Amino acid sequence: MSQKSYDNSPTVYLIPTPIGNMEDITLRAINTLKKVEVIFSEDTRVTGLLLKSLDINKKLISSHNFNEHKNDNKLLSYLKNGFDVGIVTDRGTPIISDPGYELVKIAIENNYNVVALPGPTALIPALITSGLSSQPFLFYGFLNNKHSKKQKELQKLSDLPYTMIFYESPHRIIETLDDILEILGNRKISISREISKKYEEIYRGTVSEIKGQMVDIKGELVIIVDGEIKEKNYDNLSITEHIEEFIAQGYDSKQAIKEVAKLRKISKSEIYKIYHRGEE
Repeated sequence: MSQKSYDNSPTVYLIPTPIGNMEDITLRAINTLKKVEVIFSEDTRVTGLLLKSLDINKKLISSHNFNEHKNDNKLLSYLKNGFDVGIVTDRGTPIISDPGYELVKIAIENNYNVVALPGPTALIPALITSGLSSQPFLFYGFLNNKHSKKQKELQKLSDLPYTMIFYESPHRIIETLDDILEILGNRKISISREISKKYEEIYRGTVSEIKGQMVDIKGELVIIVDGEIKEKNYDNLSITEHIEEFIAQGYDSKQAIKEVAKLRKISKSEIYKIYHRGEE
């Protein structure tokens, strides 16, 4: 299925909105907000204030994480009647740790245009001001709220040699830094706070150095974690124990055998035989 984009047929526009400084909104975003027939909004009150400041009057439909799937027919109704539709979130770019995915998916499945406007997002400013390598990077977004699941997620990421980007809230930042320190090690990190706002700050250093500065911290946080990893020594583990360690991290036995074979530079077939014989 090809993407038509600019053929003047009904289109869904993903419109980024400022994450802090109102001057970050683009002229194209303003003109698109004026152009669309209706706007699906994460919080109609927040979007209403934005539109009022721009002297724009549009119909708003609430569309957030808990009701987005119920808006499919509303979206399709506007598109079938030849209208352009906008999607916005409270701040930043739709779908990036924000609602919008379900509506985009249904529009694409029904062969309607989806056009994304470039614009404000927190992850790129945080990355390029971190002082850490910007390529390659992995954007993860929010880790799981449950502590045990968060730790499993970090375990799966621990061997990836990429700069990693996480979003975090102030009340969970200490716990998350403790988990990063325990599982990923005392790596270099940066934490950007209140990007594009009046009290924007960036903390740079190792996990242990920055953790002590996260006292009574406020505002939205972006954590950038260095991708450099130290080579692990598995000499103290038997092959069976090594495989079981990967399984405990969430790998299935086939994946675990493959990883152990790669790390130990032994054929998968040999690792398989040893594991299933229960030999050392």
